[in-house]
This record gives sequence, structure tokens and C-alpha cells, in this order.
Amino acid sequence: MANTSVVYARINSDIKREGESVLEKLGISPSSAIQMFYSQIIADRALPFTPHLPARRPLAIDELSDEQLYAEVMSGVASAREGRGIPANEVDRMLAEEFGL
Repeated sequence: MANTSVVYARINSDIKREGESVLEKLGISPSSAIQMFYSQIIADRALPFTPHLPARRPLAIDELSDEQLYAEVMSGVASAREGRGIPANEVDRMLAEEFGL
């Protein structure tokens, strides 16, 4: 029998489920995927991908939970009440500049 060790990791249940679904379609067990991941780390002497922050993008309403949407709306209400509003033409300019919209 091969010399093996156990790796324990805690990950989000949704990520685990979705990841295992993809692996199943590829015909790869989670243990084999982890073995491949570690093997690539050794071969590259680095992570097999470049960690980075995702590009900022405008929020889409359908991507927010009800709680997140409520918090966004209330943040806007508070800003308006405190006189921290931004004129619409300035918002347009900022969006065009930052996101190419």
C-alpha cells in the first residue's frame, strides 16, 4: 500500500458540492484532485494560479441577497439625508471612467 496521509480542510458547503459535481463530470475524485493540486504546487514551487482580487464591477441587483439590497438602499437614504449626494452627471462620469460604461 502506498504511503498516504490525510488532509483535513474546512470549506464552504456550496463550494464543496459544486466542485465535486464538476470533478465527477471530469471523472476525478476529490482525493485525486487534491493530489493533483499538491503535485502542481511542488512542480511549480508556487500555487498553480495567480491569486488576485477580482476586478471591481457595479453591483447587480439580482446578485444581492435581500439583506444586502436593503443595506445598499438604506446606505443611499442615509447619504441623501446627510447631503452626501452626487449629481447624476458626476455619477455618469465616474461610471464611464471606472467601468467603461
